[in-house]
Amino acid sequence: MANELMLKYGCNPNQKPSKIFMQDGSDLPITVLNGKPGYINFLDAFNSWQLVKELKEATGLPAAASFKHVSPAGAAVGLPLSDTLKKIYFVDDLELSPLACAYARARGADRMSSYGDWAALSDICDKETALMLQREVSDGVIAPGYTDEALEILKSKRRGTYNIVQIDPEYRPAPVEHKDVFGITFEQGRNELKIDNELLNNLVTENKNMPEAAKRDLLISLIALKYTQSNSVCYVKDGQAIGIGAGQQSRIHCTRLAGNKADIWFLRQHPKVLALPFKADIRRPDRDNTIDVYISDDYMDVLADGIWEQFFTEKPEVLTREEKAEWLKTLSGVALGSDAFFPFGDNIERAHRSGVEYIAQPGGSIRDDHVIDTCNKYNMAMAFTGIRLFHH
Repeated sequence: MANELMLKYGCNPNQKPSKIFMQDGSDLPITVLNGKPGYINFLDAFNSWQLVKELKEATGLPAAASFKHVSPAGAAVGLPLSDTLKKIYFVDDLELSPLACAYARARGADRMSSYGDWAALSDICDKETALMLQREVSDGVIAPGYTDEALEILKSKRRGTYNIVQIDPEYRPAPVEHKDVFGITFEQGRNELKIDNELLNNLVTENKNMPEAAKRDLLISLIALKYTQSNSVCYVKDGQAIGIGAGQQSRIHCTRLAGNKADIWFLRQHPKVLALPFKADIRRPDRDNTIDVYISDDYMDVLADGIWEQFFTEKPEVLTREEKAEWLKTLSGVALGSDAFFPFGDNIERAHRSGVEYIAQPGGSIRDDHVIDTCNKYNMAMAFTGIRLFHH
């Protein structure tokens, strides 16, 4: 190991010189086993590693994240997949270990955004997870270790240039961190806040029922938000994020963005989508893009232009707005976390449309009573955590 690593360039090719290093002169806690990770790769790697490490500690389950531009496109724990999820995540032909299930869920939350992702794994990468990574478009992976077989598989990816980083799981950063902006150094204490079930005890709604599965999903949401560029909200169902809204200036825009992603995730499971007659040689990214268009209201234009012939063996039946609306009404049991308080009840109204029944947010708005009333209107259970999770 060494205490610094020179990089090709920073965020952009004109930003040179570039390196990562330890200010105290100690060795870096990572080893690059393959490839040449860049500046943004390492930003994704170190943020995503913290996320999966905390998910594993909070839930006791293997965890994975799919990162793009220093925010998660997906995060999940290693619960088994249904046959439907295996199909929409394109893993129905693979053997799935618990860790592979976690990455399949993380990658499958928002496959459009996960294209070219950085993957993070809480546990030693096994053969099953490596085989999944091998065939997806991905920039790199960070994990506490790799089996010999997994490392051999990953080293063959991207003509031998795939970025593989191993991190020391025992590494603990200094309690004070620094960042330079415009030549000026900022200093703050690290956000060492532990996210656990105690944060969910202050239930402020009439509905006080918070099942253990909902608590687990809210913890996943809050931990994901801890490493998501703010403002941010995160919808979670059955152990995985299904919609993350990051970096928006308005909270309602976060809630809408993430809610739309959650809706797309659920619409991918509609029988008409599962039955789409794709040509055999269509690549997975093209399938993702095509499904996204098929679900959207733009599909009628695609039919009119005859573009469907590029992807399908026959013209698919249209998924109408009415059918989509009826299908989305069956989405339920969704958990929603917010990194700061909801200022208006409109966020709750939008969340309700995507099946949200459980909410965790800091509270503290002058309109908390309106937000609580809106939750009561839909019999939602909401906890005030009392903590903010801004991340910049």
